[in-house]
Formats: sequence, C-alpha cells, structure tokens
Amino acid sequence: MDENEIFEAHRDHLRSVAWRLLGDRAQAEDAVQEAWLRLERTDVSDVENLGGWLTTVTARVALTMLRARRREEPADAPEDDEPVRDTGPEDLAVRADELGVALVVLLEALAPAERLAFVLHDLFGLPFTEIAPIVERSPEATRQLASRARRRVRGRAPQAGADLAARQEVVTAFLAAAREGDFAGLLAVLDPEVELRADPVAVAAAEAGRGHGAPELASSVRGADAVARVFAGRAQAARPALLDGSPGAFYVAGGAVRSVFRFTVVGDRVIGLEVVADPGTIAAIDLEPASSEWHS
Repeated sequence: MDENEIFEAHRDHLRSVAWRLLGDRAQAEDAVQEAWLRLERTDVSDVENLGGWLTTVTARVALTMLRARRREEPADAPEDDEPVRDTGPEDLAVRADELGVALVVLLEALAPAERLAFVLHDLFGLPFTEIAPIVERSPEATRQLASRARRRVRGRAPQAGADLAARQEVVTAFLAAAREGDFAGLLAVLDPEVELRADPVAVAAAEAGRGHGAPELASSVRGADAVARVFAGRAQAARPALLDGSPGAFYVAGGAVRSVFRFTVVGDRVIGLEVVADPGTIAAIDLEPASSEWHS
C-alpha cells in the first residue's frame, strides 16, 4: 500500500480528529489537507506507524489553528485559564443535536492545549506520552491538562438531571445485554458507526486471558456488529460508575480497579467506548461507584 492509499484509508479518522478539535468543518478539511501536503513533502520511509504520524501532524496543525483563533480574540479576552465562550444558547441548541452537549461545551470552553489533550486522549485513546510533544509539555503535565479539561466540561455542561439519567439508562442497557449475551440488545444501543478503543494494557490483558473467557480485543474496533461481538456474553463483573461525572463501568480484581469502560452516549446510542487498563490513567479518573438505583 503506497502513501496515498494509506492516507485515504485514514482520511475519515483524520477528519474526525480535526473536526472535534476545531469544531468547524471547513477548518477541519483544511487541517487534513495540510497533513496530506506535509506527507508529500516528508520522507516517511522510516516511520513505522504512518497512521499515528498523520494523526500527530493533523493535531499539530489543528493546535496551530486554535492558537491563531485565540490571538484573533479581543485584547481583553481572558487567558487560557479562563477561556472565552461566545457561543449563544441558540447556537448551542442547534449544534447539540449533532455533537452532543459535552462536545459542544468542550469545543467552546477549553483552552487549545486542554482541548487537544482531552480530545486526543479521551475521545481517540492516544497515550499521554504521544500527546505531550504536541502540546510541548511533559506526559504528567499533559495528563493534568486532560484532567482539568474533564472538570471544566463536567462543571459547565448542562448535562445533569434528565440527560445524565438517560445516559445511565443506555449504559445499563448495554451492560445487561452484554452479560446476557443479547446480541440484538447490544445492537439496539450501539450506533452503527460506534468505535471501541482499548489502551495497550487492556489489549495485552485480553490477550493473556484468552482461553479463560476473555474477549478478543484490538486497539480499535469499528462498527456496531464488531463491537457487539466483543462484548456479547462478557462484562459479568463490570460495575456501573460515574467516571469524571459521566456514566461508565469498572472492573475490580484483587481489591484494585483493573479496568474502566468509558461510554460516549448521544441520544439513545453509544457512539464511542473506551477500555482503559493503564494504572496511571485510571488513577487520574474521578471514579464514583454507581448508586443501587441504576445497577443493571
């Protein structure tokens, strides 16, 4: 497969990364095009993971665009620790249908480096060691950026009450269907284009446990059918929880949390699911075991 074919194979992913970072389709297309131009100008013969290289380049381009956008704001605009939110409630209502409230608030409320750390890690599963060079910080500082972003999103997003309860119901339905091996039930709560991502620790643990009932797990699985096959008959010991204020689940063994399951829910469907088993990442998550009323 030549470079052009590889780029085309990753174009949708790169567009998705840029769109979630920039919140503007035209600018997202510009960022992806710039990544292609840089690929043409660069000798990548020694690059082992060209997809990862393209994601990094696209993120760097998007970060530059975000910082340029900040410089165009009024001179008395707050600094990064108090980001500007100039989107009116009517605009938020329109865009919420497409992005979901959390992403709308994320795109409008976070400083560029926070936004990039949050989106690349929480939505696309990139490790902090890969994100750190992009934002020119240490991995630990980058982890703190993402953690601060989560707190800001949770604090600003109008998602409490009914919306939180609705998302809890979706997660509960997913866990129940998974435990019962209800394939149709899983498909009913999964978006057709859902993506499952797993960190390297989770993938290695699943590989080591194969033959003991553990699902076959890859770093990225796309599509409702494929994701349902991973979880059908599984998640027997998963317990519901709030992860940084959002419905999710966790698994405990030997008195310690071994993995967590992050869900991105829009409407009545799961559009993203992340399995996290890295102890450092888990330690940075605000995990609150769910109250009994929404146990499945």
